[in-house]
Amino acid sequence: MPDSDGETLTDLPPSAKLVYKVLEYNGAMTQKSIVEESMLSARTVRYALERLEDIEIVSEDVYFADARQNLYELTDTGKAAVDGAGEAAASDD
Repeated sequence: MPDSDGETLTDLPPSAKLVYKVLEYNGAMTQKSIVEESMLSARTVRYALERLEDIEIVSEDVYFADARQNLYELTDTGKAAVDGAGEAAASDD
């Protein structure tokens, strides 16, 4: 059960939104790859991923190529947030 207190993607800090967008465009990535792609610090990416996981937009899985790292990807809820935002923008036109 998420401890998000009703938080949504729009309530998160800009760094979390950037991490979300990086995952949206690139698919599943390691934390190290997200740091390189977003140009955010490792600590900021860690915090952003934690916040995204709290509201169940991002899931963490084992990265089998290197078990010391985790693989992060958007959940179905996270993908729906993308679809919902796109539909809302289209209906505004």
